[in-house]
Formats: sequence, C-alpha cells, structure tokens
Amino acid sequence: MALTLLNGMADPDFPTALRVHQAWGLPVLDLKDGIFGKYILDLTDDEAARAADLAAAHGLTVYCLSTTLFHAAVEEGEAAFRAAALAPVDRAIAVGRALQPRLIRLLAPQLRARAAVADGVSHVQAHHPWLLPLYREAIDRLQAAGFHVTIENECGQCLLGCADEALAFFAALDRHNVGFTWDIQNMWEVGAVPTLDAYTALRPLLDYVHLKGGQSDGGTRLRWASALEDASWPGLAITRRVVADGVSPVVCLNPSHGARKPGYDYADVTTRDLAFLRREIPEIDR
Repeated sequence: MALTLLNGMADPDFPTALRVHQAWGLPVLDLKDGIFGKYILDLTDDEAARAADLAAAHGLTVYCLSTTLFHAAVEEGEAAFRAAALAPVDRAIAVGRALQPRLIRLLAPQLRARAAVADGVSHVQAHHPWLLPLYREAIDRLQAAGFHVTIENECGQCLLGCADEALAFFAALDRHNVGFTWDIQNMWEVGAVPTLDAYTALRPLLDYVHLKGGQSDGGTRLRWASALEDASWPGLAITRRVVADGVSPVVCLNPSHGARKPGYDYADVTTRDLAFLRREIPEIDR
C-alpha cells in the first residue's frame, strides 16, 4: 500500500513536484495536469518521454494517468462524446506507452437532470443508449493496448451518485478487468453520505480510492472543506478497511471540496493529511 496525491498538489512546477514526492516519501505518481504546464493528454511525444525520464531519475513510477475523458453531460449527445472522449484515446495510448501507468482513468459522465433522476443508470439506458457502447469502445481500445482502465465518479451532477448506481453502471457496462476509482467525497457531494456499508458494497469494484476531508452542514450535506482528521464522515474507519482488504494498492489524496470555514486553519493541509494517515494507519506505507 502506498500513498500519493495529484501531481499538482505537490507543486505546480513538474520537476519541483517530483522532488516534493521524493522528499515526502511518495513513490508513485498520479498525473493529471501541470506537466510542463500542460494537461496529460496535451503532452507531445517528446514531452511524455521527458516526463518519464524525470520520474525515473527521481525513483518514481506512474500509477495513474488521470485523463478527463467522458467528463461531459450526456445531454450533449453522441457526436459530442465521440469527438471529445473517443478521438483522444489514441493520444492516451501514446502517452501511456511513454509513462507506463498502472491505470488509465476515465470519468463517469455528468447528468444535467441529476436532481430529478432517482436512478441515473436506468435513465441513461432509456434516453441515451449510445453512452455505454462508447465506453466499451474506449475500454476495448485501451485494454488492447495493454492498459488497465479505471472509471472515477466525479462531483457536480455525476451519473454515479451512490453505491447502487455505481454497481448498476458497472454491471451494465459488461466489461471485465475494469475497476472503479471511488472518490469518496465526490459521491457525498452528489448526494450519498459515505458509510462503511457503501464501502462494503463497492469493494468488489474498487482498484483505487481518493481521499478528501470535508465537513457537513450539520445535516447530511457537504458544506466545509477540511483536513481528513477533522472530516465529519468516517474517513479513518473506511480507509482502515481499504488498507486491510488491499483493494486499492495506492490511496490518493485530493484537495477537499467545500467552502472555506471561517476560523479554520487551512495551512499545510496536505502535509497534515499525510502525517495523519501515517500516524493512524502505519501499514499504509508498506
């Protein structure tokens, strides 16, 4: 089990971010943007090779290429998805061959009608039947190139708003060896409070877990950004289960969503989160 964080959280300058990873004892990278000032799939072949060489020189390997493919509202239609999500798959393959990630991430789509739809997957199957075939095509191409695909739930109006929707989505997807990146706070932000029961339900799908803090508004909704130690969802209990079960070889910190709480100390939250996890779950770095 290893800890990491999005590369830009270490530093916006990529070579500096690699040195910070090294100094913080984070052996693997999750690459999204801020790589020579670019989003991961905007890298040229030469830039991707240079990034790989720099990572190797710092003793780091790449765990995930965090692409934003499929991050659009289904209401935009098949043609828009085909252009934005499928056309760049060849670029993902080329960059992946240079950087050799364990995972290439796709995102679950957005649903503008989210608030009015109780079952997002059934809604998509009924009204946007082209969506899942596009995912299958992207997955098949990435897998044929030798990559493992993971799909993450985003925030906003994400189709995957609870554990049941995630389970239904992967069942309908009908593809083997595709994992789920569970961003726990993202699912809470869409509507489902994180629980150990949700973790147990999702466990068979999981290959990657993203951690953020966050505090409620006194009820069930996320309101305030916070460090993990001060989170009002059972972050420590769920993470202990993730580590004990070995479902996510890497646990990735992300910046907390939510408003800034008056009087709250936001200094050095990332290093505080790393220290908290290492103190409370010593086996996480083993």
